[in-house]
Amino acid sequence: MADMVIPVFVKICGITSEEDALLAVALGADALGFVFAPSTRQVTPSIVYDITRRLPREVLTVGVFRDEHPERVVDLVDASGVKAAQLHGHETPETSRFVRSKVGFLVKAFPAGSAALEFVTDHGADIVLVDSPNPGSGEMFDWSLTEDVPEDVKLLLAGGLDPDNVALAISRVRPWGVDVSTGVESSPGRKDASKLRAFIVNARAAAPSAHRGPDEMPYDWEYE
Repeated sequence: MADMVIPVFVKICGITSEEDALLAVALGADALGFVFAPSTRQVTPSIVYDITRRLPREVLTVGVFRDEHPERVVDLVDASGVKAAQLHGHETPETSRFVRSKVGFLVKAFPAGSAALEFVTDHGADIVLVDSPNPGSGEMFDWSLTEDVPEDVKLLLAGGLDPDNVALAISRVRPWGVDVSTGVESSPGRKDASKLRAFIVNARAAAPSAHRGPDEMPYDWEYE
C-alpha cells in the first residue's frame, strides 16, 4: 500500500494586524502566532482579541511568550482570546506543565543545539518548536541539530525558513510542521502576500509521506 501523504502543519508567526491574519488564513495557514514578548512584532492583548474573534474557529491561535511569569502567561492568553501558549525562553519543565494545565495547549520552543532538547518530553508540550539561536532573526541553522528531538514528538521547524527553502527543509528534516515569520514579511510585522502564498503552496507541495510525531492533535480546539 502506498504511504498516505499527510499535509505539513503551517504556522505563520509575528501577526500584528487583522489584515495579515485574515490573509494568512485565506491562503491556508493552520495557525497564527502573536508575539507578547518584547519584539518589533509585539502586540497587545486587546489588539489580538479583536483579531482572534474574527477568525475561523478551526485556526489555532498562539500567544508567544519569553521568560514571562506563568500566571501572567495564563492571564494574557485569556485576555487575548488565543487558544495556545508558546514559551520561547528558558522556562523550566515545571513552568511549562503549569501553563499547559491552565491553557490547554502548549508549544515549547528550544534553540537548535540546546542540551535541553534531550529532555523536551519533560515539559509536557503538545508541540516542540526548534528555532535558530536568535529567534526572530530570520537566520537558518544546521538542520541536523533537530536529530536530537525525540521521534515521538511533534516537531515544528522554524528559523530562517522562506518560500525558497521550505521545501528543502521539509524534505531534509521531515517535520510535523513549519513556522515562519521574517521569511514572509515585507517589513518587520508586515506580511507580504506573494511570499505568504508561495510559502504555503511550497510547504504543502513538499509534504512528506511520513514525518515526526503522531498525526492526531491532543484535542480539537475548534470544539473546546
